[in-house]
Amino acid sequence: MDDNKTDIKDFLAFAYSFYKTVKEYKINLVYEGEITHQIIKAFTSLTETNMEIDEESTSIQKKVFHVMVESLQNISKHADCLPTENQRKEGKGVFMLGKNGDTYCITSGNVISSTKVPEIKNQLIKINSLDKDGLKTLYKQQIREGRLTQKGGAGLGFIDIAKKTGNKLDFSFLSIDDEFSFFVLTSTISKNI
Repeated sequence: MDDNKTDIKDFLAFAYSFYKTVKEYKINLVYEGEITHQIIKAFTSLTETNMEIDEESTSIQKKVFHVMVESLQNISKHADCLPTENQRKEGKGVFMLGKNGDTYCITSGNVISSTKVPEIKNQLIKINSLDKDGLKTLYKQQIREGRLTQKGGAGLGFIDIAKKTGNKLDFSFLSIDDEFSFFVLTSTISKNI
């Protein structure tokens, strides 16, 4: 039996399985790779077209775009990379946008150093514990007192996403090995908020 035919057959089975999963979870956009300014522009353009076809309100479009851009910039600026034999590439991750009824779901994921997990986790727990006024206060405090990280962040992105969506942030850290973890963040935007 020809190994090439087996590989193609396996790949086609995978492609069909992936297609069924994407449909089942109502995912409109899936991407894995490096996040660049051009990628962000392309995703917002594709999403704008789909939302116009769905006759989505301007306020929901703005929220979705804002959360998309924040999530993608988070990957672009803060993703670490696993050492590979050939090269190291930062700013890589996965991004998914789905719509289920009246809710948009934006999920991003990227590799981070495991040493960053406790700080990020504590920050997200704090953000999720605050109401609308608490988020405004924390945002203003972070602007006044926030320190810029080596990669240029001031810690405002997560706060901003929580403010825009009005929902709690869903997050998870999956251990890759002793040195790295995979950080997954999901934000939901409901039409009724």
